[in-house]
Amino acid sequence: MEKNWFFKLTKSKIVIFLFQIVILSLIIYSFDYKFNINFDTDISIEHKKIIQFLANYIMFDNLYNLVFIYSIWIIVSLIPIFIFNDYKKAYSTNLTTFFFPNFFFYVFLRNHYRLYFNANFLNLFIKTIILGIFIVSLSIVLALTLQAIIKPNAEGQYKDLQIIASKCKSKCPKCGTEFKSIPQFCYNCNTKLIANMEDNVENAKL
Repeated sequence: MEKNWFFKLTKSKIVIFLFQIVILSLIIYSFDYKFNINFDTDISIEHKKIIQFLANYIMFDNLYNLVFIYSIWIIVSLIPIFIFNDYKKAYSTNLTTFFFPNFFFYVFLRNHYRLYFNANFLNLFIKTIILGIFIVSLSIVLALTLQAIIKPNAEGQYKDLQIIASKCKSKCPKCGTEFKSIPQFCYNCNTKLIANMEDNVENAKL
């Protein structure tokens, strides 16, 4: 029960979402990444911090920052891909995680820094759309690739199990009753089977 509970918890979209946000935050602040915004003096310090905090997750202003942002989103996008092994669940989870900082960034930017929002909205939104498409495409391609790799292995394991199961079958040499296992005695005529099986194996070796 405990293992099933833990397994279900790890596959919860909310848990994965929180895990992705934590990893994003750790990487961003470990590298001291900061998207440059020229704030107006009329904006409160609290609103500046919130807008800057959200912008650091999704925005870039040069090639180095572009590579950094795309790299961290590639890293966190791999999490649901390996957990679910299903491209639909993978891209929907990644899209939810990506939507969260974007939505609140644009809401706070529009409400508390309208001048910057109006002047830069198109440029910012194009970056958002491109990154979003990239994340969805990456999720689908990698999830389908992983499925293609795992599926043959699963089929091979199934065939191995079938071979093992067939070897466990036995037949009574006296009455011909077939069994899906190797019982000690025949259930039909009460003939001892284990001794007969051992004799057959020894004769086969000779």
